[in-house]
Parts: sequence; C-alpha cells; structure tokens
Amino acid sequence: MSAAFAANSHAIGQIPQNLLPKRERRKDARPGELLAAALDLFVEKGFAATRAEEVAQRAGVSKGTLFLYFASKEELFKAVVRENISGHYPHWHEEMQSFGGTTAEMLHLCAQGWWENIGATKACGIGKLMMSEGANFPDLQRFYQAEVIEAGNQLMLRIFQRGIDRGEFRADLNVNHLVHLFVAPFLFLMIWKHASPQAGIPTLQLDPKAFLTTQIDVLLGGLQAR
Repeated sequence: MSAAFAANSHAIGQIPQNLLPKRERRKDARPGELLAAALDLFVEKGFAATRAEEVAQRAGVSKGTLFLYFASKEELFKAVVRENISGHYPHWHEEMQSFGGTTAEMLHLCAQGWWENIGATKACGIGKLMMSEGANFPDLQRFYQAEVIEAGNQLMLRIFQRGIDRGEFRADLNVNHLVHLFVAPFLFLMIWKHASPQAGIPTLQLDPKAFLTTQIDVLLGGLQAR
C-alpha cells in the first residue's frame, strides 16, 4: 500500500489501530486471539477434550465473550480451519492463474508453500485431529472434507490439467491419481511431525523441504511428457 493511499484512507475515516482507544483495540483483536487460543488447544488436546472455557481463559476473556463471536465450539473450529488452512486457497488460485513458469516449477512452489504456511505451523495438527476424531463429529468431517480436502484437490487438478494442456505432462495418466500421489508426502509429514516417539527409538531425522523437493522430482520423472 502506498503512503498516499494510506493517507487518503485515514482521511476518509479509517483510524489507525494505534490511535484507537485501548478498549477498542482490544475488542478488535479478540477474534484473532480466540482463534489462536483455540488452535493451540485443539492441536494439544483434540476437539472433544477442549472446552470453551479453556479457550476463553487462554485468550484472556470470559466464556460469554467467546460466544459473542462464535455461536458454538463447532463454529469456532470451522473458523480456525478457515483462518489457518482453507483461507489460503483463494490466494493460491490467484497465484496459479498468473504464474508464468512451467507446471513443474508450479508443483515445487505449491509443495514449499504448503510447508511454510501449514505444514511448519500448528495448523498442521488439524489434519491429524480430523483423522483421529472426524468420525465422531460428522458435521465437522463433512465441513473439512468440503472446504479443505475437496477444495485442495480441485486446486491440484487445475495444476495437473494445466501441465497436460501445455504438453508438459503425459495425457495418458489418471489425473485424480496424480492428485493423491502429490498429496501423500504432505500426509506423511503431518504424521511425522505430530507422532510421539516411542521410548528408546530415536526420532526420524528429516528435512521437510528437501523431502518434498525429492518427492516432487520423483513424481515429475514419471509424469513429464517424453
């Protein structure tokens, strides 16, 4: 944002956060603080074991304040997923639309982007949570399937189809299978990151970025048009 634009925005009534009264700044920050606290607790304890009171306490507000922003614990969970996972998808679609490089380069960019924005963050634990608890909460499972899994698959389908249409990738392969092959290393990293090491067994040493690069290179070896 340019300085001139910022100045014009303030001139028409957008008051900078640092000039707002302290109480107003705190009120504006509460949804983000609640979402951060909820993410921490959902990943640490799971969905079923996390109580709304705990989320509110960690965010420094009352339980009643939490429900002013989120109607239920389920709605809070959905907001956490949108804030930390599915909220990235619109930007990634736009980035793909304007990308000028090869589709192979795009796949590497997607893999590294996933790790930096999701895999390396606490949000990575949400996927493990859904694996372990999703069947007990059908509404949340349907929500996660639609807004995370299916939406992510559609993004990857577009990318692979781009490679086929441009003559970069083989056209004789099942595109849906390619999506699953691409996603599999992410699932492995998610489990690797959150699995508790057993007593006496050293934790697997792994460089996630290098691992993803190797996985994509191997996939491309069989995918690129000859």
